[in-house]
Amino acid sequence: MLDMKWIRNHPDEVKEAAIKKGINCPLDELLEVEAQKKKLQQLVDQQRTERNRASALIAKLMAQQELAQAEAMKEDVRSCNQTLTEHEEELAKLEERLKLLLLTVPNLASPDTPLGASDQDNVVIKEVGQPTVFEFAARDHMQIGEDLDLVDFPRGVKVAGSRNYYLKGMGLYLHRAVQQLAIDLLSDRGFTVMDVPLMVREETLVNAAFFPAGKEQTYELSDDKWLVGTSEGPLVSYYANEIVDLSKGPVQLAAVSNCFRQEAGSAGRDVRGLYRVHQFAKVEQVILCENDPVAAERWLERITRNAEDILELLELPYRIVAVCAGDMGAKNYKQFDIETWMPSRQAYGETHSSSSLLDYQARRSGLRYRDQNGELRYCYTLNNTAVATPRILIPLLENHQQADGSIYIPKALRPYMRGLEAIPAP
Repeated sequence: MLDMKWIRNHPDEVKEAAIKKGINCPLDELLEVEAQKKKLQQLVDQQRTERNRASALIAKLMAQQELAQAEAMKEDVRSCNQTLTEHEEELAKLEERLKLLLLTVPNLASPDTPLGASDQDNVVIKEVGQPTVFEFAARDHMQIGEDLDLVDFPRGVKVAGSRNYYLKGMGLYLHRAVQQLAIDLLSDRGFTVMDVPLMVREETLVNAAFFPAGKEQTYELSDDKWLVGTSEGPLVSYYANEIVDLSKGPVQLAAVSNCFRQEAGSAGRDVRGLYRVHQFAKVEQVILCENDPVAAERWLERITRNAEDILELLELPYRIVAVCAGDMGAKNYKQFDIETWMPSRQAYGETHSSSSLLDYQARRSGLRYRDQNGELRYCYTLNNTAVATPRILIPLLENHQQADGSIYIPKALRPYMRGLEAIPAP
């Protein structure tokens, strides 16, 4: 979230950011509630001071045996306490309302974030490789999965409902191989790799700024538990309400985890096959760095480069787009998406995302560090999808299909595929 004092002093910038992102931000109500809270806080503080002063005087009168005067003052204190209790309850309600309103204020968008309302307004900034051209009748990943017995959609739907699937045999191996490739790459580049909790408290998702807006996309369990849609949440909260040691450089965290999303409101959008499913897996990168825009920009480029290197190891054509303000999440300050060529769509499809949030998550999560002067400051946080599967299997299977029906396996994956160079045709 943004700093309340900063919001109060820069309301026009907050309104502009909300308009750019297409977010309804109750800024006027927020400022009014904060003013009411501030006024009531002053009154409560004054009443507490008067009560304490009266209590001290009563004790003095009692010691001096001025009992009648002391009893009269006790009645005044009782009346003061009753009024104070009412004001404290009202103050608590205002504080809770203020907190909820503050959570709805979006992050700013970086000056170089493109303007626009949807993904159609995102700006291509880099292309690597050429879209695959076939000299034979190419199949989509669903047909490949059926022909080679890699994926079973009908039984996935039978057992778990729409947008569910079984991965089988070499389909499972590919799924695990791309994850391990990403884990090894990130480990070699200084990341601490974790297996994280998949059921988390609501507070964890509030800390990571997925709530309150993202509740409709999240599966709720009983006993204040929610299934994560990405390991970003538990990774960000790993150091929640702690002072992080950044003296030796940024904290680099990564996790491989299953992820769950309801995909509410996406009916009719990319629902065929493996593109938009309810259960999937991700290898996620999270960075906690110093409160410095230059450092944050450098790390955004670096974690994006990690994802690019994985795609290049997978020998896939891709492009990077600068995400426009209207397509960017409320929590993000700057965002790049990586889109990989998917022949069956005759288009690029999003497979990775990189985001810089400045201190937006850190303020919610209590993530602080001591700067060179020993002063406490909020960290900056960044995140990136190193790889998400089974979505990445779409371009893997479709781009690497061969005329004889087999699937070429990129060299980088072969050590994780028992040395297999191709998935043979049936």
